[in-house]
Amino acid sequence: MQKIKGHLSTINAHKIKVMELCFKCGLYKQGLLHDLSKYTPIELKTGFQYYQGYRSPINAQKEIESYSMSWLHHKGRNPHHWEYWIDNGEHGVKAVKMPNRYVYEMFCDRVAASMVYEKEKYTDSSALTYYMNGRDHILIHPETDCQILYLLCYLSENGLEKTCQYIRSLPK
Repeated sequence: MQKIKGHLSTINAHKIKVMELCFKCGLYKQGLLHDLSKYTPIELKTGFQYYQGYRSPINAQKEIESYSMSWLHHKGRNPHHWEYWIDNGEHGVKAVKMPNRYVYEMFCDRVAASMVYEKEKYTDSSALTYYMNGRDHILIHPETDCQILYLLCYLSENGLEKTCQYIRSLPK
């Protein structure tokens, strides 16, 4: 029962934080609809079973089972993940450029995840550090990578309020 309560508390806190950040950035519809797939049976089951409190249950599931059906479900329904934008073409698998509004939602998602998981250890550099630690292992379109990296660096240097104001001024 503790894992169920813990997981629901974590995903609710994350969803609320992303919604707040999306609203500050002018992304009202995305803020309301963000990560609704986390409440589907396939994703909840993984969350309840692998909940640890300090990281995503999906990572724990991948360590044990070597993949996650929950993650395959999640990334295929949520275009704020770079993995959603992978396609196969004439020359193999390639990354597709993400539309701006999803890059901005990805920013809100990464910042909110850092806030929720790091709690009092969170700083305006947390999401940038997390991104940089995994950047060499992702297949992301170069322009999308440049956009998200710029926003995370901007956050690190200027703070959250100024970054949200900046995003609000950008074309969606």
